[in-house]
Amino acid sequence: MSRAELSVFIRALGVHAPDRKLTNTELSAMVETSDEWIKTRSGISERRIAGAGENPSDMGAKAAAKALARAGLTPADIDLVIVATMTPDVPFPSTACLLQAKLGLRRDIPCFDVSAACSGFVYALQVGTDMLRSGNYRRALVIGAEKLSSVVDWQDRATCVLFGDGAGAAILETTATPDVGVLGNQLGADGVNAELLHCVAGGSAQPASEQTLRDRQHFLRMNGKEVFKLAVRVMADSCERVLKGCGKHSDDVAWFIPHQANIRIVEAVAEQLQVGLDRFPINLDRYGNTSAASIPLALEEAWAAGRIKHGDLVLLVAFGAGLTWGATLLRWHEPTR
Repeated sequence: MSRAELSVFIRALGVHAPDRKLTNTELSAMVETSDEWIKTRSGISERRIAGAGENPSDMGAKAAAKALARAGLTPADIDLVIVATMTPDVPFPSTACLLQAKLGLRRDIPCFDVSAACSGFVYALQVGTDMLRSGNYRRALVIGAEKLSSVVDWQDRATCVLFGDGAGAAILETTATPDVGVLGNQLGADGVNAELLHCVAGGSAQPASEQTLRDRQHFLRMNGKEVFKLAVRVMADSCERVLKGCGKHSDDVAWFIPHQANIRIVEAVAEQLQVGLDRFPINLDRYGNTSAASIPLALEEAWAAGRIKHGDLVLLVAFGAGLTWGATLLRWHEPTR
């Protein structure tokens, strides 16, 4: 079998969410909003908030440790680490390198971050899949880890009610078994619309200063109406394109695992695909939008509950800042519990 013919599947999953729950009722005491207003517009009831000393590398390491335990593997068995995050612990080094040290992984393996915001896990999954198919690596840790509570403006009710913190990890592994694991990917981006969802300051273009702090430019900014329209269009299109590329149809898919941003977006995508909402596992009501962590959190929950079965076709689809989007079609190969 040639290297290009190697199948790459998810052997194990692990997740971590901070202990603290911030409910809509609690938020209404912080900013002018209400439980009804938030639920009606987003479907969110509560979100998890990381503590001051709980960083993406910490949450990612905990999620990865659970995945390793489920797979019966040790840190020495990992050959590659890719962390998807838009809220790294520090600008550099990468969160992946910090996580490598915390997990006690081998010191001779590649570790790096992927910055694709809410599409980050899908992007990292394709990068990891392609690197494993090269034949140079056997197993990879692909992690989505976010601390969005550190970049939302808690005075802006339009955005602060939407986001939460958490992490999810997947162990990717190669196998000679055909037609399992990752069957196809479709990624895209549109930098022309970058300002629809962005953070103005904190980078080299506009370093931190007293002025940027006064102007609250280190927080996430979003044009919700335009993001909504684009998200629905490109998520549905991504699903259709990856299905067509794999010779499949939406009727063949057992489960669609969407980025958990907003229930209205998920409903609209399901409607465009003419698929029942019952095939879209939802947990955003309890976690909010956790960006790159949202898909692995939802995927692990659906699998752990026994909803996803061996042999099922599972379609992951996401949209995020960049603007970025992507979809991955999987033939579920039962991972170790």
